[in-house]
Amino acid sequence: MAETKGSTGRSAAMKIDTKLVRQLADMLAETGLTEIEVEDGDRKIRVSRGGGVAPVEAAPVTASAPAAAPAAAPEVAAPAEAPAPDLSNAVKSPMVGTAYMSSEPGTDPFVKEGDSVKAGDTLLIVEAMKVMNPITAPKDGTIQQMLVENGQPVEFDQPLVVIG
Repeated sequence: MAETKGSTGRSAAMKIDTKLVRQLADMLAETGLTEIEVEDGDRKIRVSRGGGVAPVEAAPVTASAPAAAPAAAPEVAAPAEAPAPDLSNAVKSPMVGTAYMSSEPGTDPFVKEGDSVKAGDTLLIVEAMKVMNPITAPKDGTIQQMLVENGQPVEFDQPLVVIG
């Protein structure tokens, strides 16, 4: 048995209930928790996984269970990433607000991918402080990509639409 000095300076025999520690470690594995602590009178047992050592305040006994080896996850092929859009032709938001694709709910959007637009055509609306601000096409072209969705918050200078 290991011997430790308590806070009073007296020698005290450390008794660890290994069966309890194993049960707590099993509970961690079953529940997905990272830490369990039990207290019985002046004895406190904390079992944790994840490699971190948690400080214990005035607890005479602390036991850590070895981290459970994670089960091998089946390999899943990562989805092919779409090429990053060319933002050099993107129309950017002139303000912080909320993007709306149509003039009112339930109506068709101003534009959608593949549509042809002329300079000055409304692409979408950015609402800021209860004011609806139309965002217009700066040039003629085709809508290559819509980068925001209806009702999405947008930031200043955030790309909204790519026109090619």
